[in-house]
Amino acid sequence: MDQPRPRGDRAIDVERFRLRRFVDRLIGMGEVDIREDPVALMDMAAIVDGNEKAMLFRRAGPEGAEVIANLIGSRSRLSAAFDAAPDALAQAMTARLAAPKAAVEIPSSEAPVHEVVLTGEDADFTRLPVHLQHALDGAPYISAGLDFAVDPESGWVNVGSRRLMLTGRKTAGLNLHAPSDLRELYRKAVARGETLPVSFTVGTHPTDFMAASMRLPVDEIALIGTLRGADIATVRGVTNGVPVPADAEIVLEGYFDARGYAEPEGPFGETFGYYGVMKNNPVFHLTAITRRRDFLFQTATISGYTLGRTDTAQVAAARTEALVWAALLNAVREPVAVHCTPSGAGVMNLRVSIRQRVPGEARNAIAAVHGSLANVKNVYVTDEDIDIRSDEQIDWCLATRFQPDRDLVVASGYRTLPHDPSLDGRRTGSKAGYDLTQPFGKRGAIEHSVPRPPAPAAVTGAPRFATVREALADGPKTFAALAEAVGSRDGLDVVRALEEIGGDGGLTRLADGEWALADGRAA
Repeated sequence: MDQPRPRGDRAIDVERFRLRRFVDRLIGMGEVDIREDPVALMDMAAIVDGNEKAMLFRRAGPEGAEVIANLIGSRSRLSAAFDAAPDALAQAMTARLAAPKAAVEIPSSEAPVHEVVLTGEDADFTRLPVHLQHALDGAPYISAGLDFAVDPESGWVNVGSRRLMLTGRKTAGLNLHAPSDLRELYRKAVARGETLPVSFTVGTHPTDFMAASMRLPVDEIALIGTLRGADIATVRGVTNGVPVPADAEIVLEGYFDARGYAEPEGPFGETFGYYGVMKNNPVFHLTAITRRRDFLFQTATISGYTLGRTDTAQVAAARTEALVWAALLNAVREPVAVHCTPSGAGVMNLRVSIRQRVPGEARNAIAAVHGSLANVKNVYVTDEDIDIRSDEQIDWCLATRFQPDRDLVVASGYRTLPHDPSLDGRRTGSKAGYDLTQPFGKRGAIEHSVPRPPAPAAVTGAPRFATVREALADGPKTFAALAEAVGSRDGLDVVRALEEIGGDGGLTRLADGEWALADGRAA
């Protein structure tokens, strides 16, 4: 992976992907609740919790700062960031990933995030509107940060998404227990007895969070540009030299100290809807705060009973769908749609619809999902006639198209997410697949057909047939087809005609319910 290259002649609009510009767009869409009155930081979480819209606080905390919360806590808002329809987000992300963009370095003098530079005693976490998010959290958390670090051996830039627990004006703890590239970089630094320079952005375009959540063999700072759909301007930190997006609202520069997992961090409400316990973790030391003059602080929603309306679950669900969609394209002939429910933390419960071409494709889809992504626990596969975003239709499928002894696939020993509280401390877990498709080749039978209202008659001229008898002479027909054929608008005249035809023995019924003339009688 390469570091950002100098700009040369490549001019980049450093305002195009500014967070504030996207928030203004959401306001125009009616997706943001705005609080103009002063709000204490300790009151913010209760105001935001469970809100279906994003929340913009105009005067938050003692500094009267502007704060945006729950920015992408809905599929509609996250999709808007990709200029995509909510049901086509995975395909939009896949298309952008197929067209890589570059990271282009610009000088500090041109970077909006360097309009204000605070170092020394002026670099103070407690001057930012950081609030307590959950009642049992260890301290206020910066929850919408993206972390940037450079591998001193290879020079590549790693990007991730982690929270910071404030422990002082210049120190913060972070959870670095889950396997990650950043954890490996830090392990190597500690082994050398060195600090690890790290910077955090706070307040960036929503697509950046998607880039930070992915683990792909590409330049990860350029990946931000790829998912934006445009080259990204970067700038080096004033105190640590770490490249970051130049259009961020705020950058927190500093380093992880060389002591390793030295101080307790947590508890904190985690992405699965429960608290993560307190653990010893690294310490981040703040060396500078750089920001825009009119910065907009961002805080993310993460945990609780309304998990499906949180930023983290929505981002995780979209990421899961994109990765699974790529796997399905190789596993089955015609995948139709994929949907990961945010209420399952955006990773645990996945729905897939396919158009079956040969027997066994539903099982192939289940195997492909479980094999491609460790996070997914339950997979539900349906036929293409089902709207997999509808809980009602999925519940109906589970009730009428599923036999547990025939259609349930269960396997154990899988690597999975350690955050899952149902693991009870185990390192591996089990997975289940639910084949909710109809038996292959039987969908045409009436007992496997879904009842629908008859289509409204389209009267465009004279009816095709003058009488019901003439219509039946043309061939067997359903009652609805007979009514349409003779131009009946109520159907009762068709009943009378059928009675007359049947009275002389000239009518019969076929196995699927169609009406027909007996013995092939003509009109």
